[in-house]
Amino acid sequence: ASLDTLDFMPLASADPFGGLIITDWYQPVESPNERLKVHVLIRDTALRADGVKVSVFRQVRDARGGWLDAAVEPRTPTELEDKILTRARQLRVASVENQR
Repeated sequence: ASLDTLDFMPLASADPFGGLIITDWYQPVESPNERLKVHVLIRDTALRADGVKVSVFRQVRDARGGWLDAAVEPRTPTELEDKILTRARQLRVASVENQR
């Protein structure tokens, strides 16, 4: 579900045993002067809010063309966690239906 949710971002690494997914920097077409990176830690297989922890990193381009760390909207990680959990529930429902 995490990989499905983040499929628009380039993947840097995914550790299925440790439950850590790290994306590479993603630069939205509509915002060429900012880029984002996401870490997803899957803490539990239970579909609960505390089972997934998302960290979002944001950088903006300075006047010289370098990248500076910038603030992330506080709700962004929570929104991604919610999307991941929603997708996981959809996949679980589909899996149960296919087993019938």
